[in-house]
Amino acid sequence: MSDPVFHLSNVMLSLKGNAGPVDILRGISFDVQPGETIALTGPSGSGKSSLLMVMGGLEQATGGTVTALGQNLTDMNEDALARFRLGRMGIVFQSFHLIPTMTALENVATPLELAGVHDAFDQAEAALKTVGLGHRTGHYPSQMSGGEQQRVALARACAPRPAILLADEPTGNLDSVNGAAIMDLLFDLRDQYGATLVLVTHDPALAVRCDRSVALADGQVA
Repeated sequence: MSDPVFHLSNVMLSLKGNAGPVDILRGISFDVQPGETIALTGPSGSGKSSLLMVMGGLEQATGGTVTALGQNLTDMNEDALARFRLGRMGIVFQSFHLIPTMTALENVATPLELAGVHDAFDQAEAALKTVGLGHRTGHYPSQMSGGEQQRVALARACAPRPAILLADEPTGNLDSVNGAAIMDLLFDLRDQYGATLVLVTHDPALAVRCDRSVALADGQVA
């Protein structure tokens, strides 16, 4: 068997609260294999999104180890984590996190440029065409619907052809029709690029489309 894409061992996350430390994650351990699609499920407040952020190096674990693609993320500082994510990880959020002063094309091209891709704008345009927005390249986020903005966010995440896709409730701000279309697109992009996908969801119908679910409760694997 090949090495896991993610190896989590006794992962802990404590954050400072007004009344003292708050334990968000409490000893989480599991592996994710190459090409696997994992649903992180559980009630609100169970730690799903925090776990995804730790796996993406956007939040630093306060205990245990998180290994991604053979690299120990818990040993890296913020700059090293940002360099590691470039080209390796695509992240899609519930709120789209597009830069409002940039066009769709510029939003998708920016991470490619940061990764040193020489034809960043050509690749960005191709990614937008893949998500059905070839006709919207010059539009700003404020000129697009929520569904279109999430498509731009998907194109931005997938344009570098990352080995890992992380999605945090990517349909949470969309109606059911747009949400279903975005999830179909996300799974299509996963197949197209052969990526390992980890997603946070409350939707049981979406969870059953994944290879397996990791259910959380009170910061632990249930």
